[in-house]
Amino acid sequence: MVRESFFRHSMLSIALFSICIPAGEACTTVLVGKAATVDGSTMIARNEDMKTAWDKRFVVHPEGQNTPNSMYVSKGNGFTYPLPLVHYKYTATPEWTQKDGQYEEAGINQFGVAMSATESARANEKALKADPLVKNGIAEDSMLTVVLPYVKTAREGVERLGKIVEQKGAAEVNGVIFSDKNEIWYMEIGSGHHWVAVRVPDNSYAVIPNKLCIGEINLDDSQHYLASPGLIVFAEQKGLYNPKKDGNFSFKKAFGTEDAHDKQYNNPRIWDGQRILTPSVKQDVDAKQFKIFQVPDKKIAVTDVAKVLRSHFNNTPYDPYGRYQGKFRPINVAYTMESHILQCRPNMPSAVGCVHWISLGVPETSVFIPFYSGILSTPQVYQQGTDMPDFKSAYWTYRRTGALTTPYYHPYMEKYTQPQLEKIRQQVRDTFKNNDQEVLAMYQKNPKQAEIYMTEEGKKLSATALQAVQQLNAILLKQMTAQTPVQHDSNL
Repeated sequence: MVRESFFRHSMLSIALFSICIPAGEACTTVLVGKAATVDGSTMIARNEDMKTAWDKRFVVHPEGQNTPNSMYVSKGNGFTYPLPLVHYKYTATPEWTQKDGQYEEAGINQFGVAMSATESARANEKALKADPLVKNGIAEDSMLTVVLPYVKTAREGVERLGKIVEQKGAAEVNGVIFSDKNEIWYMEIGSGHHWVAVRVPDNSYAVIPNKLCIGEINLDDSQHYLASPGLIVFAEQKGLYNPKKDGNFSFKKAFGTEDAHDKQYNNPRIWDGQRILTPSVKQDVDAKQFKIFQVPDKKIAVTDVAKVLRSHFNNTPYDPYGRYQGKFRPINVAYTMESHILQCRPNMPSAVGCVHWISLGVPETSVFIPFYSGILSTPQVYQQGTDMPDFKSAYWTYRRTGALTTPYYHPYMEKYTQPQLEKIRQQVRDTFKNNDQEVLAMYQKNPKQAEIYMTEEGKKLSATALQAVQQLNAILLKQMTAQTPVQHDSNL
């Protein structure tokens, strides 16, 4: 996430997470290859972190046509780019206001291509001096909107975004993720015009914080690596890479960072994610180097990805809710606005096989609701809300759960919040699983009828979960009132 103009902390989040959070550096990404999952699906996921009170929405853009010579214009930095005549249907999670840009962030299009943008990062000063960022180049606010509706495969997504960066320049250093049911591509933009992308190994996963992580690349292997033209030659000419001294070219070594900030802010999140998914590999939390791709000890399910996204060093000495007061930046933080898991399952039409799991607010105190990418619209409560609390929008319903739990975190989480949320989550998963085969059979017979049905079922499922969360919020509020000190004789 990059949003310097938006960046503020609530006093509560500062108290809980006494970590220096630089403006423009947030989010954590999880990627899982198809041979590493329980059902052969690809999964890309990310916590979108920036503010504690900033409504995110979930919408569907139908397929349609742009006007001839249509030009995209960013309200954030003035970036412009010509758009094709036809734009495909896609889901997205935009801001409640577009005055500073759309920030659509994550979605799945009608061809089963999923995209999540962006994982903010830093480049070293030497790289940025050699190829400065472009003030009105492409940035996070525009990225999904100008790419996802116009590609049919994950690889095409990388190629389209790469071309834009080469032509118009990049305004930020970012990581961007593309997937379809066959493969996942992870892309990093390291300077104004240079980028690299790697195909995620099918048998592996990655947990990526706010840093450039792609190491050695082999550009002779175009099936697994893509990059901006002349990348390695440029790096050598500008003194970012010395073949005699450095050996094989490493993108993160040439363009990235590895400093005290990474040791405190970034690397521990890799450690935490790999601790959860590959506990057999013993590593130090303050290690300088971690493998970008790791093989899990067992096949990974959506619930495992959700566990990583909810983690704040749970059951370790580094949990900021414990005595250890937040030396390291956790994955789950108070300023997560939404979290998503974009799952593309094999052997199914993309409208049914691709699922947009979305959790509004902080993942630990929220629920991932699954929506088929073939839905025609989203529930109205997912299209409401602003930066001021309300009692209607889905965002503020889930955000309220965290706000009510946090002041009495340990007793409330153990007695009320965690047990009730787990019941809701299990009910959501069971309902989705029970509906799945019916939806698939219906789609194979009558796609249009199935789209209507999956749309209505998504609304019902989300409404059931929200109602249960509202009941939990009422319990939490009632318990909070009992915490107020009272000088009162109950006999009078």
